[in-house]
Amino acid sequence: MARSTFSRLPPALPYATQVAIFSRFREANPHPVTELEYTNAFTLLVAVALSAQATDVGVNKATKSLFQRVSTPQEMLELGVEALTEQIKTIGLYRQKAKNVIALSRRLVEEYGGEVPQSRAALMTLPGVGRKTANVVLNSVFDFPAQAVDTHIFRVGNRTRIAPGRDVEEVERAIEDNVPVPFQQNAHHWLILHGRYICQARRPRCRICPIEDLCPYEEKTE
Repeated sequence: MARSTFSRLPPALPYATQVAIFSRFREANPHPVTELEYTNAFTLLVAVALSAQATDVGVNKATKSLFQRVSTPQEMLELGVEALTEQIKTIGLYRQKAKNVIALSRRLVEEYGGEVPQSRAALMTLPGVGRKTANVVLNSVFDFPAQAVDTHIFRVGNRTRIAPGRDVEEVERAIEDNVPVPFQQNAHHWLILHGRYICQARRPRCRICPIEDLCPYEEKTE
């Protein structure tokens, strides 16, 4: 789990600055979406579960043909763990992930009638599904303003002070507490894309950053 080096957290950016920042994100990308490719709630659940310690690009390559064959938990069970393992072997930790996907598919069939539950608590009982995965599904499929915090969002939240926190759950709460309501639904999409392509870990691209003048980060790059 990502954890901040701050012993004492700095305050989050003031409301007016948050509005200005997210207004710019919205202007540049009015309808942000996950970069994972999926066809329904189940395939997104599978894709996110597979994305741990893997890139979205890598997951999409592995699931492109898989999701042409499989779109329901029952079809995944019929595919079986061996065929699924072969299908996703280009992804890190693929053997364990294949076992988890088969196990969560079985749970969905046996306990939820083959449907993906619309509850974070229920989702997190599924094998291989943590809070981040559950929040991605709730946000992207069920339009709930859940904040799925990964390493990109953790970094951006602390570096910009949009949502400072010592760990991912504190950052998640800080987004909920500080980001204005009109931006909550898309906040985690904007933040992850900003972290992935602009506010990168080793060398943030400050010269092309759309919020450079609003960001308090002191070690800006030229």
